[in-house]
Amino acid sequence: MKIYKNAGWLVFAGMLMFTACNGINNTEDKEKTIQIKGLYSFGPEIKSFTNCEEGTEYWVADSAKKLELAYTQFNFEKPYEPVYIEAEGYRIKSDTTAISADFDSTLVITKLIKISKEIPEGPCTH
Repeated sequence: MKIYKNAGWLVFAGMLMFTACNGINNTEDKEKTIQIKGLYSFGPEIKSFTNCEEGTEYWVADSAKKLELAYTQFNFEKPYEPVYIEAEGYRIKSDTTAISADFDSTLVITKLIKISKEIPEGPCTH
């Protein structure tokens, strides 16, 4: 009986350490705010950002609650029309149980700096 009790404590301690370490990693990611420039697309099922210089595509979470609103104000006839954005945010690992699992990382937008239907010349136009 004593063996089971000790094993239970070890499992509990391991879970506690795992949870604590996971919280630290998420906090570290949030502290790494980055400025991004690239193409954002929005529709009923997908919210994505493509960093044109890197070619990396991210799922987007709009914590500022301004990006989706600004996008819908363009009144596109079809969803998923790309727009150029400049914003601030941070990267986190995508949730493996949601649609965002198709993306390696999620880009959490904390501040929208610029949004435009005009895509500037450069890596985003190629």
